[in-house]
Amino acid sequence: MTKTVHLLSVLALAALTITIGITPVVQALPTNQANQIAKDVTNFVVPEHAVNIAPGIYSLGTTIHDGKEVQGILAFHHRTGHDGGPPGNNGDDDTTNTCFASFTKGATWRATESWILDPTNNAGLTEDFLKSELANNMATWEDPDSDDIQDFDIFGDVTDGVVDGADTISPDGKNEVYFADISTSGVIAVTITWYETRGPPQNRDIVEWDQIYDDADFEWSSAGEAGKMDFANIATHELGHALGLSHPNETCTLETMYAFADDGETIKRDLHDGDIAGVNDMYS
Repeated sequence: MTKTVHLLSVLALAALTITIGITPVVQALPTNQANQIAKDVTNFVVPEHAVNIAPGIYSLGTTIHDGKEVQGILAFHHRTGHDGGPPGNNGDDDTTNTCFASFTKGATWRATESWILDPTNNAGLTEDFLKSELANNMATWEDPDSDDIQDFDIFGDVTDGVVDGADTISPDGKNEVYFADISTSGVIAVTITWYETRGPPQNRDIVEWDQIYDDADFEWSSAGEAGKMDFANIATHELGHALGLSHPNETCTLETMYAFADDGETIKRDLHDGDIAGVNDMYS
């Protein structure tokens, strides 16, 4: 009887140990697995842990990626007339050489990186158009008709890969572009940028960017049609965030990085003086 009781006790303790042992494994998932749980490629919701640090700008906190402490920044691109204007700093269009801002605190891209695209959308924009247009918009930032910009290919080529959703917990090493339903009212597109936070500012890297374009609440156009968002107009702005640029002062209405856009607008297809000054300031 004693042996039986002892055996049952051992088995019960073993079962309890196994049960307890399972819990930490679930709670301590590797970051990439945690990201997979959090992602949704059809709907985008601002995560609960995001902290609003400026109008339309959220901090996603810090994490460790490839041995580096990195911080995530989420930037909204609002439709004209909605909340979420830009932070009030960095000049106005009367002093266009200061009409820019950055949120990466000195961190920049130091290597050329490829990107992946999920072309699925409800707007009828073709995969060929999206690949070609995004490449053109990237070239706009890399050659803004200025002798001062560094001769550096920041954006690489589109490549094959699985777009599995924007990273709001930790970067996964992929720069992703896709369409989804953005839950926040009036938000045309979202860019998330992850950058290194430690070490001398001039040695810090931007490590990833992800972009979501809302095709649930907005119509899209390839030709600046009235009543639709012009894709090139919005994408050029979003790619500025990928480079580390933020929204300038609310008076800087002519800038590509101005926080608001409207239907049929095409002014953001090209860079304005503040945009050029901003990318030169970061990359020259």
